[in-house]
Amino acid sequence: MSGPIVTPHGDTVRIEALYGDRLVPCYAERPRNLDAMLRESVALRGDAPAIEDGATTLSYRELDRLADRVAGGLAAQRVKAGDRVALFVGNRFEFVVLLAGTWRLGAIAVPIGIRQSAEELKYMLNQCGAAALVFEASLADRLPRAEDIACVHCVVCLEEPALGAEVRPGALAYAALLASGSDAPLAADFSDMQPACLMYTSGTTGHPKGAVLSHLGFFHTARNYIRSFGYLADDRMLLVIPASHISGLLAVVVVALQAGACLVCMRQFNAGQVLAEIDARRITAAVMVPAMYNLCLLHPDLRRHDLSCWRIGHFGGAAMPEITIARLAEALPGLALYNGFGATETTSAVSLTGRGDAARKPDTVGTLLPCIDIRVLDTEGREVAAGESGELWIRSPGNAIGYWANPDATRGAFVAGYWRSGDIGSVDAEGFVRVFDRIKDMINRGGYKVYCVELENVIQRHPGVIEVAAVASPCPVLGERVHVFVHATEPVDAEAVRALCRRMLADYKTPDFVSVSAAPLPRNLNGKLVKAPLREQALAAARQRSLATSESTE
Repeated sequence: MSGPIVTPHGDTVRIEALYGDRLVPCYAERPRNLDAMLRESVALRGDAPAIEDGATTLSYRELDRLADRVAGGLAAQRVKAGDRVALFVGNRFEFVVLLAGTWRLGAIAVPIGIRQSAEELKYMLNQCGAAALVFEASLADRLPRAEDIACVHCVVCLEEPALGAEVRPGALAYAALLASGSDAPLAADFSDMQPACLMYTSGTTGHPKGAVLSHLGFFHTARNYIRSFGYLADDRMLLVIPASHISGLLAVVVVALQAGACLVCMRQFNAGQVLAEIDARRITAAVMVPAMYNLCLLHPDLRRHDLSCWRIGHFGGAAMPEITIARLAEALPGLALYNGFGATETTSAVSLTGRGDAARKPDTVGTLLPCIDIRVLDTEGREVAAGESGELWIRSPGNAIGYWANPDATRGAFVAGYWRSGDIGSVDAEGFVRVFDRIKDMINRGGYKVYCVELENVIQRHPGVIEVAAVASPCPVLGERVHVFVHATEPVDAEAVRALCRRMLADYKTPDFVSVSAAPLPRNLNGKLVKAPLREQALAAARQRSLATSESTE
């Protein structure tokens, strides 16, 4: 790139120096920060609905006024710009109000999933040195003791004073926080390269790392979503995945605020309730994980609801099984499905499929968005040819500034302006990105590589299968064998699963062991499938087989 360029949507892109040593393409025209972005939507949308949560509706003007109150209230509690404000709050309108107020003050929001334990919460609060903690009264039993989080000097309970005092002595009620603020607007004049959020990644080993995400990164990714999907101010977007996760926070909350659209909150996922909400609230867009779409598809009330307004269905975090895509197209012909690939460290998506690509190229996660570059490198750090696989290195204005108070992890993950994703993938000659597996998740069966996603997609075709996960099972001869766990709504024969794989895949990819259960597979607080417990089950089963073999030879 030599000099600024103009994208097909009319946005000017230029190279900028970010965070000292990164040269990254960025949109030249953008608001100074996320608070300025919200103020633009307020000026344009004023009395239009910004948030609907049950019987509560807030206009953009009301959201703006409450953001002032939160910012002023936090300031009155000695919270200042740059301080961390932890939000132990679920999908409710107060979360968005608190987020907007935190940004207006210039503080850093730390969204924390409501399923975190007390020990996890204690670690996060202390690791980031949070100055303030806002919590729901129903979560009070998971708050650490005050002496264990000495850094937190401002504690706010969302419920009324009497209840708040009962669940956490000394906690300030949310209503009192608002009352202590002022309607006089604060002047939030700070650079978009300042941190907006600190989001803890769901680490598979050890403690999670706190990715520091900037105002600039949030704006860029949200702009790419709006341009790619054609979001409009009249859209009504369903928030049913956790707002504490990067997908819910960016792809739903920030996108809605930037577009001037209406955000509709749901506290938790239930397929029947989601279908009813889409019908009653005239939802036009939703972001869900693939298993949620499948559960909606299989729900008996699917055809009883009017879902004609629902035009955008975005998913990510896992591949959508091809059979699910085909069935959704038949049941909901007006719904366009879009896949995406990204991570917390990239402030969500770096690639998205276009309209029709989910069905036409179901094995891809789309093409790169503006301002994004991906390099595919082999284990020696050399770039591979188009279509060949290797580790995906990503350069993006959404790349995290680094990991909070963790310079070693930052140096290891952010190299030469790129983030090392740890994903094995490829980029073909047409620019379509494919993600095969996490490096640590790939199964090495006697020297043959088995990509779990490919295997899982095939097994998903079997009737009655809701979700499937493949993991490695230790083997003294081959090193690793393939163990798959299947969640099904009806009896599924393990040999039929293996026969399906033999028909569709190379013989070494056929599962050695198949475990079928009517219970859902384990997921983390963000709804993403977690394989660690399944690996433990596979290991226990391998040990049991080894014990049985040794006993039979005695």
